[in-house]
Amino acid sequence: MITTQVFELPPITDVDRHNILAAPRTADAHRALLAEVPAMNAVQIGGTASRIKLPNQFTVAAWNVERCLFPEDTAAHLAPSACDIVLLSEVDHGMARTGQRHTTEVMAAQLGMAYAFGVEFHELDLGGATERAFCKDDFNALGWHGNAILSSVPFERTAMIRLDDHGHWFASDMANVDTEQPRLGGRMAIIAIVPTESGPLCVVSAHLESNADAAHRHTQMRGLLDAIDTFAPGIPVLIGGDLNTGNQLAPNFDWRDETLFSFAEDRGYAWDFTAPGNTTRPSLITRHPAREMKLDWFAGRDLKSLDSGVVASTMGDGKPLSDHDYVWCKAEFTE
Repeated sequence: MITTQVFELPPITDVDRHNILAAPRTADAHRALLAEVPAMNAVQIGGTASRIKLPNQFTVAAWNVERCLFPEDTAAHLAPSACDIVLLSEVDHGMARTGQRHTTEVMAAQLGMAYAFGVEFHELDLGGATERAFCKDDFNALGWHGNAILSSVPFERTAMIRLDDHGHWFASDMANVDTEQPRLGGRMAIIAIVPTESGPLCVVSAHLESNADAAHRHTQMRGLLDAIDTFAPGIPVLIGGDLNTGNQLAPNFDWRDETLFSFAEDRGYAWDFTAPGNTTRPSLITRHPAREMKLDWFAGRDLKSLDSGVVASTMGDGKPLSDHDYVWCKAEFTE
């Protein structure tokens, strides 16, 4: 678990980049590189909270914003939900495809919220063909891509939980590695304690692996819940994010067959914070998805679900902001 907080993430140096490109494509080499890069081992905090404590009843959104091509539009799309907490995945920071902007910081400023951001991947190239269409530069200023939490109240504590360190997208013995575009990092979660009128609340922005099977995601969920127990023992928890349930598996695979659901239930979590319905759609980057899926979820512990929904990620003019719709829930503390 990574608990270092910084206001700025140190950029990758020329030496770092050389070492990444020259390293053998093995899990051990990846672990060593991951440990050596400061920005991969810190949570960046910033923004400004608008109040001191959350009420006993609060609203949370979770959204995979698919790089966050349009951070102002994305924030405006969220605003009507008046969420107290926003859990984001796939946000860029210093990437050419998103104008080299810190998309989390832009959204937080527009929504009047504090933020905590962590790097999932350092990307050494510009992305796929549909992403390159948005690039005005032929380089990434920083190359950070990750998860974030936006909060209307200050953070009491934050941490990053790395869900793998073996280089699923780096090591040559991994079936899904992109050998033409090495990426340092792996799936992760940002976790935070925030104050409420009823006591501390733990909120988690999680992103599980897409190019893997149910057993792999089960292992990631186990690691996540173990880390939460260490970070927030006895504190109510709300996990939200893109869990990639059923992704990249056989077309007839049912997300209900993911074993992570029953595993979390056995650990005291409930899934009734998630509204029914699929959560993916075609987008400007993912133009022709193979199928619609239900990937985005909330799981809560020691909380009660009051309401929930799915909001289409298309703007009034039909422009899609992401290949994921966002999910939201209203919850309260149990007595």
